[in-house]
Amino acid sequence: MKIAIIGATGFVGSEVLKEALDRGHEVTAIARNTEKIEVKNDLLNTASLDVKQKEKLIEVLKGNEVVISTFNPGWTNPNIYEDYLKGAQAIQEAVKASGVKRLIVVGGAGSLFLNERTRVIDSPNFPEEIKPGALAACEYLEILKRENELDWTFFSPAIEMAPGKPQERKNTYRKGFDKPVFDKQGKSDLSVQDTAVVLVDEAENAAHIKQRFTAAY
Repeated sequence: MKIAIIGATGFVGSEVLKEALDRGHEVTAIARNTEKIEVKNDLLNTASLDVKQKEKLIEVLKGNEVVISTFNPGWTNPNIYEDYLKGAQAIQEAVKASGVKRLIVVGGAGSLFLNERTRVIDSPNFPEEIKPGALAACEYLEILKRENELDWTFFSPAIEMAPGKPQERKNTYRKGFDKPVFDKQGKSDLSVQDTAVVLVDEAENAAHIKQRFTAAY
């Protein structure tokens, strides 16, 4: 399978890149600076660009079977709300223009529902420092739901999936849809390595067309 990964040098994207290559897929890794990619593989192609370079992005995406977008303009970016929405929609339009039908978007856990009315982002203990980016991802999910041309999928990671903690690959996960997946201890967690497993599984199996889903242990 030919897979394009946007944000291939990021926390999630770099792991998706390794997972896809390990499974023998031909990968086009897209990032603002692909010199950061340390992986060497004959199946790897790279393209350094900003997602707002629409025409260049369209050309790079052509010929792929699926695009996995892990796009994030940076949690410390003071304009993350605006930049995320503009970038995500630019990617969506470029995928359509390239002729690729399948788009998998890695969003956030903030849009998951804790109950009928309360989303994760609405809970009082949600970190204020990431709220603008999380809100943008929530709003983009609603935009993506109106997309009729693409076979899209929106993935919400586990609530506790984050950088800066010990990561372990277990090769196991459970899936859900609009509510977080919790374990017996009430945790919603999944390592970034197993998050990559989930995403490449979805690329291969197309199990959630025009759906949002989530996963955790």
